[in-house]
Parts: sequence; structure tokens; C-alpha cells
Amino acid sequence: MQKGREPATGMERDRREPAARVRLGSYELKKKGVSRFDMRDPYHLAVALTWPQFLAGLLAIYLLVNVVFAILFWLIPGSVANARPHNFGDAFFFSIETLATVGYGEMYPSTLYGHVIAATEIVGGLAFTAIVTGLTFVRFSRPRAKLIFAANPVVAIHNGKPTLMLRVGNGRLAVLLDAAAKLNVLLSITSSEGKRFRRVQELRLERAHLPAFPLTWTLMHVLDEQSPLHGYDTERVIAAGTQLFVTLEARDPTLAALVHDIRNYRPEDIRFGMRYADAVIIAEDGTPVADLTKIGALEPDAGDHLEPGWTEREEALE
Repeated sequence: MQKGREPATGMERDRREPAARVRLGSYELKKKGVSRFDMRDPYHLAVALTWPQFLAGLLAIYLLVNVVFAILFWLIPGSVANARPHNFGDAFFFSIETLATVGYGEMYPSTLYGHVIAATEIVGGLAFTAIVTGLTFVRFSRPRAKLIFAANPVVAIHNGKPTLMLRVGNGRLAVLLDAAAKLNVLLSITSSEGKRFRRVQELRLERAHLPAFPLTWTLMHVLDEQSPLHGYDTERVIAAGTQLFVTLEARDPTLAALVHDIRNYRPEDIRFGMRYADAVIIAEDGTPVADLTKIGALEPDAGDHLEPGWTEREEALE
């Protein structure tokens, strides 16, 4: 006699349970116990889909609705005038015309049953058009920040101290207002009990807010004794699996909306002993000119160097 399969343990169920992927910049996380496509929140699902997924979903729903109503017309011959009996093609294309509330006059409902089905489809077509129009507008109207991040953070000497720097450029023609930045680090730390865990700590920026952000902004964090990265070098950064996360938000006066962006950097992206080459020059008439193609250009750190723009700590400027 064959024995029945024993129920899976909690650990085995955890292994089999699919994990949904979550992206934080280019850093990938996984979650279990959540659904990637939560049909209980269709609005969030429709907005979160990529454009190819969104358009493919709309096409699938559109075809499905028309097939369902075409079957209803096809099941009762004579419900649509001038439609060939048991011809699914005629019923399908009549359903498309009805859903779009377009009447060409060649085919039309000829029985009470046909009128009821057509009226139901017309009401559904109006609702479908309104929903699709609203979702499309929401997707097109979402404000996006056009921020240009340097490809590599650098650690260079600034005011006699090693300083982590990250340059960001404003890719819009308009000046962004009330810009605020935060820089966080994810480190692998071993506790006194020998357990290894991940910890996120915020890095204090010399200047975390700009009243106006027209050209470039160099975020700076001094690697002093209070810094979580104090004493780190290239080897230690890689060994700790260091991940940097920078978030920046600002108000775009053109859109009258708050825009934001996030970028993360892997440990091998951090360059020690390098600094950013000048990306802003002064024209002959005294106008600052920013070359955003050089936002991430690097050069060897040859000693203390003044970074242009608003970089210093606010209280140091008072």
C-alpha cells in the first residue's frame, strides 16, 4: 500500500513560495507573501505596469470583451440584422462597432434580445473608454525628474579631510526649487555574537538642501570619526558589500509638482583617490556654463580642491 505524501514543513513551503522582485534603483530585493499582480488594487496595478505590459493588457481585455459579446450575438441567430447565420466573424465585428458606439447601418439589432445585449455593450463600452482615457492620462501626466547622476561616487581630500562626493546635474532647462537630498549606506556588519546582518545608516551631508538647483550639485559627506565609513578603503568597502543610496526630490515650477529620483551605487562603483573634473566653466561674459556630459568625468585627486557651487555645510556659510 502506497503511503500518502507527508505535508510540507513550513521551511519547505517557504522555499516553494514564489518571491516578488522589488527594485530600489538598480539594487534588487525580493519579497515573499505578496502578489506581484494584486487584482484587489487594479488602479495601482495599471499605473505600475510598464508601457508594453499596459498596452498588451488593454488589447487582451478589449479582445476578451468583444469575444464575449460576439458569442452572445452568435448564439441567437437573427438577433443582428444582415448578419450571416452562425457566422462568428459578423458577430465579432458587430460587437466591435457596438462597443465603440459606431453604427455603420449595415448590421443592427433586430430583436429584443439583440437590443438588450447591444445596450449592455454600449454602456460597457462607454465605461471602458472612460477608464482607459483616465489611466492613459495618469500614466502620461506623472511628473518625472530629469536628474543626471555621476556614474561613480568618489572619495577625495576636501578641506584636509577624506570626503565622499557624489555629483548630480539638473537635466531640465527649468530651475528646480527646494531641492533636498539624502544619502544612505547599506553595510554588512558582524555583531559581537558573530552574527552577520545588514544595516542602513544615513550619511550626514555637508549641505542637504538647495533653495535653487539650476546646474550641478556635489553632495559631500566627510569620512570623520562620526561617519559609518570612517577608515574604509576600497578593499573594506567591497568586503562590507557597501551599497550607497541617494534620493533627491525637488519642486519643478513648470509642472507645479514635486519630482524625485533615486540612485544606488555598488561597492565597486566607489572610486578612492579620484575627484570630479570641472563640469562648470565661466564664459567670457561671466555666465556659468555647465557641461552635463562631463557630470561624471574623473581625474586623480591631487590634493585639496574647491568644489564649485553650493557644497558646504549651511552653518559654515552663515
